[in-house]
Amino acid sequence: MNLTTTDSVRALHARHVLTPWSAQRSLDMPVIERGDGCWLYDDAGKRYLDLSAGLVAVNLGHAHPGLARAIADQAATLAYVAPSFPTTVRAEVARELAALAPWPEGARTFFTTGGGEANEDAVKMARLVTGRHKILTAYRSFHGSAPGAGTLSGENRRWPNEPGLPGVVHFVTPFPYRSPFHTTNPAEETRRALDHLDFVLTYEDPQRVAAILLEPVVGSNGVVVYPPGYLAGVRERCTRHGILLVFDEVMTGFGRTGAAFAWRRLGVVPDVITFAKGVTSAYVPLGGVLLRESLAAYFDDHVLGCGHTYSGHPVAMAAARAALHAYREEGLYERGREIEGWMHELAEELRRESPLVGDVRGIGAFFAIELVRNRSTREPLVPWQGPTAGVMPTLLRALRDRGVYVFARYNVLLVTPPLVISRDDLAFGMHEIGQALRDLPGAGT
Repeated sequence: MNLTTTDSVRALHARHVLTPWSAQRSLDMPVIERGDGCWLYDDAGKRYLDLSAGLVAVNLGHAHPGLARAIADQAATLAYVAPSFPTTVRAEVARELAALAPWPEGARTFFTTGGGEANEDAVKMARLVTGRHKILTAYRSFHGSAPGAGTLSGENRRWPNEPGLPGVVHFVTPFPYRSPFHTTNPAEETRRALDHLDFVLTYEDPQRVAAILLEPVVGSNGVVVYPPGYLAGVRERCTRHGILLVFDEVMTGFGRTGAAFAWRRLGVVPDVITFAKGVTSAYVPLGGVLLRESLAAYFDDHVLGCGHTYSGHPVAMAAARAALHAYREEGLYERGREIEGWMHELAEELRRESPLVGDVRGIGAFFAIELVRNRSTREPLVPWQGPTAGVMPTLLRALRDRGVYVFARYNVLLVTPPLVISRDDLAFGMHEIGQALRDLPGAGT
């Protein structure tokens, strides 16, 4: 079948494709044909600034020539081999990841096809190594959507998986803008949150807890940067009780926070790091579990009960090797710090333009704009985990009409651009957000 029109592609999509996280009848998205740098182009030639790097993933931007060449060359040489065979490209990627890890003793990597699998395998490894069963994860977190990873998640995308994976216990973490601990003081927020964690550990028995799994910066649930001292306090409790601290760096890794991994920027060292997305700039699906050597050594004499057909897939490894080279050679691990400065400047202008902007927060190239009906009461523009999306689809459609794509969750817009974005392009995107908010019908009612 020769598809030549937008309508025919949309009709074929509607007939044969199930789109994630959507009521299928309500879908209204352009047909994207290509990407270039920070821009996407539809089949009519209209371009859209990719202000969220897809799903916080295309860190190097679209159509990076080095990645494209690496993928093509590898596919022409060795497109697949069973994971039991060593390959040069996989060994080299693992060596480079170990060099980015925080542990002087060294590290080993187990490769998966995505972040959800990585989190599930990290939990399995933690249980095997410690001999313990329980896993603590935060409410307002997302760790994947499959039944296991979905159980680990702490928001409404967990619900379809219930009753889910046994042994997972959720707890409440700090959120300075909407404090669940009823304080406006960051130090008090940290103290009360750690007291709450102690309470949960007491009732679950810390000697039964294998791991605490956390996003070091909350991702799609609002880009919440924890107040000073919180992650260090969690680290201290894990060390005290023999619990493994697992950082889910699926979103925060590979330059997103202004460092190769968020642990480096935040100064707290976990025992395990899970990753995906930016490791290949999303060009090929790839994830993994980065395990400190003292834990990885357990599997020298015990069977590693994890395996996937595509673990260490050669084409994915080639994409990762090229991506890691690009991050390093183009200075992109640190570039998020420059983007962070631009965001703070542009956020002030956006606040002045629109009373709907309640908070702009973030780190590196990882920011959220939280929209409210009233700045004083902080009433969300649409309910968090509410039954309807309210005016948000109208806002997102207006932004696309203005040439900007933004990923959103409820009342939060994620501004997480490719690390190659220019200040002018970022300013354009933020300006268009302000204009779309100005023109949003019924937003203040």
